[in-house]
Amino acid sequence: MSTSTPRSVVLERLAYTLAAPVLAVAPNLYPDSPVNTVVQLAGAAGIGGWVLAYQGGEQGSGRKILRWSPLVLAAAVDVAAKSTNGWGPWWLDGLLAAGWAAAGSIVLPFSRHARRHHRPALAAPALAPAAQPVPEAGWQLDDGASIFTRQVRQLWERAGNPGRTIVVKAVPHPGMPHDLSLLLRASEAGRPITGLTDAAVAAAFGTDVSVVRFTEVQQQAGREGGPGWLEVHVTPDAEQRRRTAPTAAEKWQDTIGGDRGAIPGSVFVKKVRDRERKVTHYIAQVPDEAGEPRVNQHALAAALKTKYDEGRLFVTIDGSQILVSLWDSSPLAQVFPATRELLKPDKDGRWVTGFLGNGQPARNRVYTDRGAAHGLFVAPSGGGKTQLMGLHVAADALFGAVVMLATEAPDEKTAALGKHTARYGVGALYMIRLLRVLVALLEIRGEMPWEDGLVHEWDPTRPGCPYRMLSAYLDEFLSAARNGEYGAEIMDLAESVSVKGRKYGVGLKVAGQSIYVQDGFTQLLCENLRENCIPVVLKVAPKKVSDMFKALGIPPEYIPDPLPRSFSAEEEGRIERVMRGEPEPPTDSNTGGAGWIIEGKQPDVLRTLFMDFKAGIDGYFPDTIATLTDHEIRELEARDLWFDWTEPPRPGEFGPEPDDEDEDTAPRPRRGRKTPAPRRRDTVTTARQALEAIKHLTDA
Repeated sequence: MSTSTPRSVVLERLAYTLAAPVLAVAPNLYPDSPVNTVVQLAGAAGIGGWVLAYQGGEQGSGRKILRWSPLVLAAAVDVAAKSTNGWGPWWLDGLLAAGWAAAGSIVLPFSRHARRHHRPALAAPALAPAAQPVPEAGWQLDDGASIFTRQVRQLWERAGNPGRTIVVKAVPHPGMPHDLSLLLRASEAGRPITGLTDAAVAAAFGTDVSVVRFTEVQQQAGREGGPGWLEVHVTPDAEQRRRTAPTAAEKWQDTIGGDRGAIPGSVFVKKVRDRERKVTHYIAQVPDEAGEPRVNQHALAAALKTKYDEGRLFVTIDGSQILVSLWDSSPLAQVFPATRELLKPDKDGRWVTGFLGNGQPARNRVYTDRGAAHGLFVAPSGGGKTQLMGLHVAADALFGAVVMLATEAPDEKTAALGKHTARYGVGALYMIRLLRVLVALLEIRGEMPWEDGLVHEWDPTRPGCPYRMLSAYLDEFLSAARNGEYGAEIMDLAESVSVKGRKYGVGLKVAGQSIYVQDGFTQLLCENLRENCIPVVLKVAPKKVSDMFKALGIPPEYIPDPLPRSFSAEEEGRIERVMRGEPEPPTDSNTGGAGWIIEGKQPDVLRTLFMDFKAGIDGYFPDTIATLTDHEIRELEARDLWFDWTEPPRPGEFGPEPDDEDEDTAPRPRRGRKTPAPRRRDTVTTARQALEAIKHLTDA
């Protein structure tokens, strides 16, 4: 006997099987047999049962009619067998009896419908009834639970009540046929839920562990909360949709905002596409209590299907908000032509130097709230330093400032700029003469009365100033500062101007390939320039980035990663070229003019404007060149400082000349300042510097 079929069902089927031959044989062989009478009386009783069930009209009447059907049908078969001649055509009597037995075996009215709450024979075996928990104060079992909750309870009981919990309520998720949320409580009063695992929940519903999530239950009016309660979310459909077609917020959380993501703890806010500028902006936010967002640039680039070296990805942080800008092509590889409108300073002295990686204009200043602005341009050869210096010269000239330019070595572009300046020359001698004039002007301007008859510090917003702002550009400054004859004084004079010049409208703009102290750039000069200007650093070698920004006073956490060697996208098909033995295409070195502008404590990536020297630069400058006032020139002439600075050193210009009779026998003393000047305060850190110091001490 099958363990899945009840005994009553087996016995009833056996009775139908044995009674069927009697119904077929008795009417034909023994028409007057008492068997026929008994069968017909049973059929009449069945009809009576039908009538009573129909007239009663109460619930379950259909089940009662079905229960009496085998007796009525048996009587009908008996009457039909007696009415036919013999066994009837095609053995009709036997077929009717066999059909009656088959119908009874399938329907089984007595064994299956005798009790109202009887379960189907093939249903799962009933589990032992679980102990009824004692209700806690303030909570009662929901006896009127929905059909869905009752079905879920059956599955939960079948799994053995995982974690010794019971299902209080189950809620399906709209539009998700397999997703649901469960409200569970411990089956024993006063006991926390501790043994429930996501694997047990997944097994109860036949799903994967990854789609199970637990959340705490807060206390509410009329319901308890705390560790004795738990909410469980089972979401296989939502997880499947999230894997195949995630929303922007879900994709951000899975790839960027997770604990191990590129910006851990960040929450997606919105995505904005700028079709005109061909850039996609992602806005996210971290909780205020999380502090400043932590960004892994390389992981972020990988999550957004790009490479950090392509220069397409830029991150802007504003407090707890994050803006991620992903360009279709790197904006640093674009060319932004300079125009007179961009270079002309506004009422605050600001003008556009270039454009940041996020598309914003990068601005510099001709003056600050402290006075005339200094300048600091750092770039290796070919990095765009002269281009950048040309932008500054044009901005100062458009502001109406007097511009003077000195460079250590001749250059085609600096010579073109020199045509638009009040003074231009080449060499360390020219530079030292320019710096001497600047120092003298500090004294001269400090004594020039304004329109109100008083002397004031320079302020472009205050009327009545008797002189113009002066910007002095020193190109290849470190090379001149290391000059054996004039270098020490050049550095000392530059330090003096960097300290006092801003108060008298004198800005010192220093350009070079390094600002390292060990390369001859003193810490004092670096700090003075840094505090009174907006430095621009272009195309620094990767190994020098960290030291360069440390020298500029940038905190370690804000030191940027090196820029890529090229911003052009790599040409595809390298595998095919390797297989064919073809060479790689040349790399487009398009990083000239790309670098960082440091207005605050954090450097921002920029691409400077392009000034087309080949097409001519006259259109960038005003028609007239500003010069010093007549009073200033007279005072400089009285000090023997205003003359043609390209002529050879004048007698006594750099110290007393040697006597003629001692000229052939005594070594010629090194030229120096007319008045004693403090020696350079550079720290000796290399053997070369030590040798230079010895030479200076011994006049060797």
